[in-house]
Amino acid sequence: MGQRTRLVVAAAITDDLDVPRTLLAARRTAPSALAGLWEFPGGKVEHGETPEQALRRELREELGVEVDLGDEIPGPDEAHGIEDQCGDAPVWMLRPGDADVERLVLRVWWATLRPGADGAKVEPRPLEDHDLLRILEPGGWRDVAWLPADKRIVDALLEDATARHRRAYC
Repeated sequence: MGQRTRLVVAAAITDDLDVPRTLLAARRTAPSALAGLWEFPGGKVEHGETPEQALRRELREELGVEVDLGDEIPGPDEAHGIEDQCGDAPVWMLRPGDADVERLVLRVWWATLRPGADGAKVEPRPLEDHDLLRILEPGGWRDVAWLPADKRIVDALLEDATARHRRAYC
């Protein structure tokens, strides 16, 4: 039997898609081995969902927010052997041995919070899977204890954000 792969999606929620300065981090509550570590909000893609639909659903469930999605972040790993599940999109490989699969593949998008129906700012809340949210300021994106897989994502985000700032200001 071949190795099963499960697609997971996550959002790098920031203040501006063109020149991102802040980054939202969410502290996990479960499973116990990961409780207290920080991650990007998101979750597993369910049967029949596109990755973008799944990400929007997960953010509504976990944080009570709607988002505008920006670019997908090119990941540090190549997607060798999973093209049939994920097409040509860049992915990150996560922890083997998740509860129901042998391998997880993570896709991450920049995102910004959408205002509420009345135009007011909507604040994310830790509704599911998290007990605390933090907005990390410029220069502080590494200031929390990220899940091991998410540390590599932070590096890719920093590289992309730096390139975006250079294009905008230099």
